[in-house]
Amino acid sequence: MKYIQLKIVLCFLIIAFSPTILMAQVGNKIDVNGVVRNAEGKPVIGAILVSEKDNISTTTDSIGKFSLKVPIDSKLLINAKGYITKSVVVKPKSSEINLILDKDKLVQIAFRKVQEKDLLGDVSYVNIPEILEKNYTTYSLDGLQAFVGGFNGNIWGSGGYLVLVDGIPRDATSILAVEIEQVTFLKGVAAVALYGSRAAKGVVYITSKKGVVQKQQISVRVDGGINIAKSFPKYLGSAEYMSYYNQARANDGLSSLYSDETIYNYASGNSPYRYPNVDYYSSDYLKDFATRYDANVEIKGGNKIAQYYTAVNFSNSGDLLNFGEAKNNSTNRFNVRGNVDLAINDFISATIGTNAIYYNGRGVNTNYWGSAATTRPDRFTPLLPIDLIEEGDASSQAMIANSNYVIDGKYLLGGTQLDLNNSFAAIYAGGYNTYTNRQFQFNTGVDAKLSSLLDGLSFHSTFAVDYETSYTQSFNNTYAVYEPKWNSYAGYDQITSLTKFGEDAKSGVQNISNSAYRQTIAFSGQFDYVKKINGVHNFSGMLLANGFQQSNSEVYHRVSNANLGLNLSYNYAGKYYVEFNEALVHSAKFAESKRLAPSPTLSLGWRLSEENFLKNWSSLDNLKLTVSAGILNTDLDVANYYLYESIYSQTDGAWFSWRDGSLNRSTDARRGENLSLTFAKKKEVNVGVEASFFNKLITFNGTFFANKIEGNVIQASVLYPNYFTTGFPNSSFIPNVNYNNDNRIGFDFNVRVNKRVGQVDLSLGVTGNYYDTKASKRAEGFEFDYQNRQGKPLDALWGLKSDGFFTDGIDITNHASQTFGQVRPGDIKYKDQNGDGIINAQDEVYLGKGGWSGAPFTGGLNFTAKWKSLTFFALATGQVGANAMKNNSYFWIDGEDKYSVMVRNSWTVDNQATATYPRLTTNTSDNNYRSSDFWLYSTNRIDLANIQFTYDFPKKMIQNSFLNELGVYVNGANLLTISPERETMELNIGGSPQTRFFNLGVKALF
Repeated sequence: MKYIQLKIVLCFLIIAFSPTILMAQVGNKIDVNGVVRNAEGKPVIGAILVSEKDNISTTTDSIGKFSLKVPIDSKLLINAKGYITKSVVVKPKSSEINLILDKDKLVQIAFRKVQEKDLLGDVSYVNIPEILEKNYTTYSLDGLQAFVGGFNGNIWGSGGYLVLVDGIPRDATSILAVEIEQVTFLKGVAAVALYGSRAAKGVVYITSKKGVVQKQQISVRVDGGINIAKSFPKYLGSAEYMSYYNQARANDGLSSLYSDETIYNYASGNSPYRYPNVDYYSSDYLKDFATRYDANVEIKGGNKIAQYYTAVNFSNSGDLLNFGEAKNNSTNRFNVRGNVDLAINDFISATIGTNAIYYNGRGVNTNYWGSAATTRPDRFTPLLPIDLIEEGDASSQAMIANSNYVIDGKYLLGGTQLDLNNSFAAIYAGGYNTYTNRQFQFNTGVDAKLSSLLDGLSFHSTFAVDYETSYTQSFNNTYAVYEPKWNSYAGYDQITSLTKFGEDAKSGVQNISNSAYRQTIAFSGQFDYVKKINGVHNFSGMLLANGFQQSNSEVYHRVSNANLGLNLSYNYAGKYYVEFNEALVHSAKFAESKRLAPSPTLSLGWRLSEENFLKNWSSLDNLKLTVSAGILNTDLDVANYYLYESIYSQTDGAWFSWRDGSLNRSTDARRGENLSLTFAKKKEVNVGVEASFFNKLITFNGTFFANKIEGNVIQASVLYPNYFTTGFPNSSFIPNVNYNNDNRIGFDFNVRVNKRVGQVDLSLGVTGNYYDTKASKRAEGFEFDYQNRQGKPLDALWGLKSDGFFTDGIDITNHASQTFGQVRPGDIKYKDQNGDGIINAQDEVYLGKGGWSGAPFTGGLNFTAKWKSLTFFALATGQVGANAMKNNSYFWIDGEDKYSVMVRNSWTVDNQATATYPRLTTNTSDNNYRSSDFWLYSTNRIDLANIQFTYDFPKKMIQNSFLNELGVYVNGANLLTISPERETMELNIGGSPQTRFFNLGVKALF
C-alpha cells in the first residue's frame, strides 16, 4: 500500500463572510504533524481527524498537535467543535489539498435551534456581532433590510409581525444591537405555526447574547456623535405672506388687507420688533446640531458549571432647540442586562435572564414644531425689548417691575389676546416636564435530559414576567404676555404702552399625568426527542404548550395567545427533508364552540447537490430546494372581543317614550348575533432555493410565496336585506361575519459575493423583496365597477382624476358640476368618470398603490472592503412602486393658514398657463384639497443609509498592554436620498426634522 506524508494545519481564521482553508501538504512519508489553532492563534484542543478507509482517528492533544498515518485514497473527516464536519479524499496528484471548513452556525427557529444547512426555505437570519464589527448602530433592527430578503419594516408586506426577545413577546426597542447575538426572520406559515395565531404576519426572533466557557472578557464601546437636520420646511416671510394673502383676497373678490407701505415695513427689516418676521427654523432658536453619546460595557465568561453575560449601557441625546427651558431638553437611557446559564447536574440545567431599562426624557410644555408649522411669521413679536418702552410710560414700567419673567434682564414675553399660550412664551416661562419609563424583564427556564426514560428525550420550559410603567411629571406655570402699541414720533419706533394678557404664577405643584402600564406573562413547556440512526437517519419531534398574556392600562380585556404544538422532523443524511408542524390555536374572541382550530403545515426539502448527477460539478457547492404549505388560523385582525354577540344600547333623549310621557328613553340594536364567527385562515405555499458556487464565491437564497387570508371579519350591510337597518331610530341587526379575502404573492432573494483581490477582502450583498397584494373578495355595493375595491391592492389610493385648472367662468359653466363647494377660476378641474354631469364621490377611481405596507419592491445593498487593519463598509436601501399624497398643511393651504413656498406659483389670471398650484383663497377650499392625482407623488427612492471606516490596531501594537483588541471608527447614517421627490420625503411637518448622524467611536477588548 502506498503512503504519503501529510502535514495539516487547521487555522480557524474567521473573517466575516470568508471561509477557513485547510492546507494539506502531500509527501512520501506517513508521519503527520500539525497544530490546530483558533482565531486568536491559540491551539485548539479536541479537534478530531478520522480516516474512514482504515477506521482510524486522532484527536489534537493538550498543545493542539496530532499525528495520523493516512493511506493514499483515504477519505479524511475533520471535525472540530463549532465547525461543520468536512471531508477530503487524499490523492497524490497534487502537492496540497484545499478544504473549506465552515463554522457550524446554529439558527434559532420556533422553540429550537438547527444548523444553518438544515433550514427549510422561509427562514432568514443575521448574526448581529458580525455586522457591528463594521457598522455601528443602536436600534436592534436598523438596516437589516440590506442583509435579509423579505424584510423591510414588515414581512412579505403583511405588517404587524410578532417580535420575540429570547422567546418572549417584547418590543424591538427593549434590546440594543450590542446585546444581540442573532436575529431570525420567520416568514412563512410553516416557520411560524408553532407560535399560533399572533404569528400569522411573521415573527422576528431576537436572541440576546449568552455567556461562554472562557476566561472573563470585558469589551467596551464608547461613541459620540451629532445629529444635523436634513432640511426644514420653507415658509414665506411676513412681507411675502401679505402679498400672497392680498392675492387670495383678490381671488375671492375682496379688496387688499395689507397696504404697500405695510408690506414694505415688514420687508425692510428696519424695525423687526414692530414688524416681526419670525422664522421658527432660524439659528436664533435652533442649534446647528444635537449631540448623542453612548457607552456600553459587556462582560462575559464562565466555566462548565456556569456561564454569564452582562451588558451595561448609558446613552444621552440632546435637542435642536436652543432657547429658554428647551436648552435643557434631553433623553437618557440606562439599562442593565444579565444572562446566566447553569448546569445544576449532568441532567438538569437552567437559564436566567433579566433586563432593567430606565428611560427619562425632559421637555417643555409646548409643541414647538407644531407651532412652527402653523403660526404665521407676522403674528406677534416673541420678545419685546424693554429699552424700546417710552421712559414716561409708568404703567408699562410697573408691569416690568411686577413680571416674574424678564428674559435675560432685557425682554418681556410678547403675544396677543389670540396668542396667550404661544410656544416661545411657554418655553421661556411655561415650566417643563419629565417623561419616565421603567421596564423590568425577567425570564427563566429549566432544561432536563430524560435519557433514562427514553434515549434522546428532553424537556424544556420557559417562564417570563415583564412589567413596564410610564408617567409624565410636569411643572405647569402660568405666565403673562404683552401686546405693544407703537409710535414713531421721536423719529424711531418705540412702545407707547403695553396690554397685559394673563398672569404670572408658579404653583410649585408637580402634576402627574399620562400614567400607563403593561404587564406580560409568558410560558412555554415542551418535550423534545432527537434520534440519529446509522449516522444518516435523523429524527426529531416536539410536543409543546405555549402562551402569553398582556395587560394594558385602560384596556378591559387582556391580549392573549395560547396554543398547543406538535413538530415532527426527519432528514436523511442532510439530503432529503420532511417536517410537519401542527398548532391547535385558541382565541377568546369567539363563541366557546369556535375557540379552537388546528393549523397544520408541511415542509419538504431536497439537497440536489448531493445527488450523483450534480455531485461532481466542481462549480456547485450546494443546491437545495424546499417547498412548504399550510393553513394557519388567526384572530390577529379581529378588532375586538365579543363581536359574535348582539349589542343593544340604551340612550337618553331618544325617539321613544311611554304613553304617559313619563319616560323618554330607548333601547337601540347595534349589532346582530353570529355564534359561528371564527378564525380567518391564512393559506400559504412557498418554494425556496438555496445555492452556493465556486467554493462559496457566490451564495444565493430566495423564496417564492403565495398566500390567501380567507374569512376576515366584517359587518357589511350589502350582505343583508335593507330592513336589517333603520335610519330612525338608528338601529342595526347586521352581524359580524367571516367574508373578506386578501391575496399576496411575491418573492425575496439574497445574493452574496465574496472575493479576495490581492490583499483586499471584498464582500457584496444584494437583497430584494417584491410582492403584490389584492383584495380578492369584498362585500361592496358601488354603482359603478371602477369603484370596486375588489381586485385592487390592499393599500390602494383612491381619489379624483384632475384635468388642470378652470380658466374662467365659461370653462366652469361648460364642465360637469363639481359638488365640493363653490368653484372659481383657478380651482382644480376633475374628470367626470360616469358621464352623469356631476363630480362627486362616485367619480373617485383607483390612483395607485399606497405604501402603508411597504413599496412593492424594496431592496438593499451592503458592501465591505477589508485591507489589513482597515475596513470600509457601506449600506444602501431602496424602494420602487409606491405612491403617497401631499396632503398635510404644507401643501393644503387656505383661510388663515401659514403659507409655505408651495404658493409661489399659485394660479392667477396672469400666470394661468404655467401655474402649478391652485388659486389661493381666504375661505375653505374643499374642492382643491381632497384626494386626487394632482397631489399624488411617487415614493421611489434610494438611500445611502450608512458608511463606516474602521481601523483595528494590529496585535503587535497592543501586545504589551492590558488590551487584547483596540479599534476606532467613524461613520455616518441617513446620509443621502436620491429621488425625484427627495425634498418632499425629507420634510417633517409639525414634528422634529429628519437628521443625518455623524459618529466617532472607540471599541476595546480586555
